[in-house]
Amino acid sequence: MSQSLSQSSFPVSENMPFRESSRFAIAPMIDWTDRHCRFFHRQLTRRAKLFTEMIVDEAVLHGDLERLLGHDATEHPVALQLGGSNPDKLDRAIRLARDFGYDEINLNVGCPSDRVQSGTFGACLMRDPALVGECLAAMVGAAGETPVTVKCRLGVDEQDIEEALDALADAAVSAGVAGLWVHARKAWLDGLSPKENREIPPLDYDRVHRLKARLGPMFVGLNGGLKTLDRALGEAQDLNGVMLGRAAYQTPDILIGVDAAFYDEVESEFDYGALIEAMVAYTARHVAAGGKVGKVARHMTGLFSGRPGARRWRQVLSEGASRPGASPDLIREAFGHVRLEPASAAA
Repeated sequence: MSQSLSQSSFPVSENMPFRESSRFAIAPMIDWTDRHCRFFHRQLTRRAKLFTEMIVDEAVLHGDLERLLGHDATEHPVALQLGGSNPDKLDRAIRLARDFGYDEINLNVGCPSDRVQSGTFGACLMRDPALVGECLAAMVGAAGETPVTVKCRLGVDEQDIEEALDALADAAVSAGVAGLWVHARKAWLDGLSPKENREIPPLDYDRVHRLKARLGPMFVGLNGGLKTLDRALGEAQDLNGVMLGRAAYQTPDILIGVDAAFYDEVESEFDYGALIEAMVAYTARHVAAGGKVGKVARHMTGLFSGRPGARRWRQVLSEGASRPGASPDLIREAFGHVRLEPASAAA
């Protein structure tokens, strides 16, 4: 690490447990950050905050709560992200979710997918900050002592990002939220796919810093385009937290440095053997409960990227996990092909 981020770099708040756990977070990602992914990520970083995939309020109200909301005790601190635009439904969904003990509850006001737009939530809510405020107020009322946050974009389509983000932030603050996570891009709802919306709209970190300066002690965290811990540390200096998404998922080795970089813990050599054994044991429990190896292994393929044997690691996991009767020992077998030399050119 070229920099370190001391505790004093973060503004003080009466809600220090929330702020402490939110220095570094792994972003909610649909189809990626399920419970198996989160358990894996927790083996790499003890302190980072983990987020669930976005779960729609209707699913919570009518679905299998254990399947949707259940998580391993080791995942904490872990945040639940909800999607919705009806204050009453969000209220009821949170009351159902409270027994699952999440450390934060977050409202999605950033997802640009067609499916989310058709449900009138996600990024399209940037156009209606008053409704967002009503939703967040209901969530705060239902959540009790659990902090409620919102994750938003800078704006959508032709909105002016100064006016749009300030309006959304003011509504959130008035509703009593604990903080805002801001993806530092606009979302173009007409003309760009969700993938393109993660890549094409330009990043504007300065706009998030201006929001933080305006809101003073309110928690503001930055998301979007951060690929290294050094860059994240640099952006975090005037903010309260940072959030990595695709970089954390696709190259999970990056997470090994989080605890030392963001939480002032002593950096030590990482025990990959212990990680593999933890994942084998976890996968065995999952299989014993009727699950499949591939549901866990698919989240691990990016590990060892750039190390000798990484390609074979990915191949063994991807191909072996799809075979009928695949065993958790497949993870040990794949690990046997990896040489733990410093990462360099892709292997």
